[in-house]
Amino acid sequence: MKITPIKHPLNSTVRVPGSKSLTNRALLIASLANGKTHLTNALFSDDSRYFAKALQTLGFDVRLDEANYAMTVTGLGGKIPAAQAELFIGNAGTAARFLSAFLTLGHGEYILDGEPRMRERPIGDLVEALGQLGCNIQPMQNAEGRMQNICPPVRIVASGLQGGKTKIAGDISSQFLSALLMVAPYAQSPIEIELTTELNSKPYVDMTLSIMKDFGIEVERRGYEYFKVPVTNYQLPITNYPIESDASAASYFFAAPAICGGTVKVENVSRNSVQGDIRFLDVLSQMGCVVTEEENSIIVHCPSSIIGVDVDMRDIPDTAQTLAAIAPFASSPTTIRGIASARVKETDRVSATCNELKRLGVQVEEREDGMTIYPCQRFKSAEVQTYNDHRMAMAFSLIGLRFDGVTIENPSCVSKTFPNFFDVLGKLGKQVNR
Repeated sequence: MKITPIKHPLNSTVRVPGSKSLTNRALLIASLANGKTHLTNALFSDDSRYFAKALQTLGFDVRLDEANYAMTVTGLGGKIPAAQAELFIGNAGTAARFLSAFLTLGHGEYILDGEPRMRERPIGDLVEALGQLGCNIQPMQNAEGRMQNICPPVRIVASGLQGGKTKIAGDISSQFLSALLMVAPYAQSPIEIELTTELNSKPYVDMTLSIMKDFGIEVERRGYEYFKVPVTNYQLPITNYPIESDASAASYFFAAPAICGGTVKVENVSRNSVQGDIRFLDVLSQMGCVVTEEENSIIVHCPSSIIGVDVDMRDIPDTAQTLAAIAPFASSPTTIRGIASARVKETDRVSATCNELKRLGVQVEEREDGMTIYPCQRFKSAEVQTYNDHRMAMAFSLIGLRFDGVTIENPSCVSKTFPNFFDVLGKLGKQVNR
């Protein structure tokens, strides 16, 4: 897909879909609660469909109303109907991690598998932590003798979650901890979790704790080092449960003025969002953008050229590619740090981002946990490889808004989280009066 440059400053209003992270967390918690939960502004994408389909395969009543962005889930109070199931979750990392923990609550045998890339994405730290709680999770492919190398497919022989004390590493994915926290209320005894490493992507754990609180459960904690979850039940929201618009998806439109100049307003999102990626706005502010907020919307304006930054993005790694895409337009180098965990995402995002920047003629230095990107005066026309990673496609399309020579290979990969991304992107060039 050829990206069409925009030759004038932006003056646009856009709206992005519901949050993937919140949709999948809400699906899991709603299935654990007892009764019907109605999710509004839910995300309909590959990842959320895989999750919803897995729940349906397990015997849950999950009604999908895509036209109205709504999902209705009938929870069964911590019970899993099916005693046997084979679940395919594509390359949906949240589904893989959350379901690995969720299935231990059942009584039976379950197989969890995904696409070839999912078979390379480690879940060993989660498997080890669940093993300490008495769970039986068996790798179905060679893990090269190391627990940390365990990837799907896995076989889960479940007889309920015993509870007790466990330790878990947090430096690969915060989703491991989130998975444990969300299923813990339905263990046979309280679960205590101790972190053995620094926790990456802390805001995502805050998000998990926030949605658990929305469903009536408070978690005892000591910073990001220790958590204790009581044996209890999720309580249904009094009314519909609204899903915030996706802050990660919004980052591309927040960033657009930094490349094109002008202003973009993103609706249905707030600086008070429980999503950590809203902090990407702070990075844009450091670069010279002006960020303001109206009722239920955020406006980003770039009055002049941007400057480079040196920023640790370990807590917001999903926006690192967005920053990498606008960095070549800055007047000074930009250094991204703390994103070693991005190497085990949908692709090795550190290596892939550096490769594609170089393909476009950008000077970049790769490090184990990040990169330094230098200003670029002369881009090269190229077909950007996406590695079947939705964030590669969305981030690198931003460069094409300014430089006439960017083609995105496999643009359909955005269906993972933002199926109509290119439709929304196309609206940026159209003037909107406010």
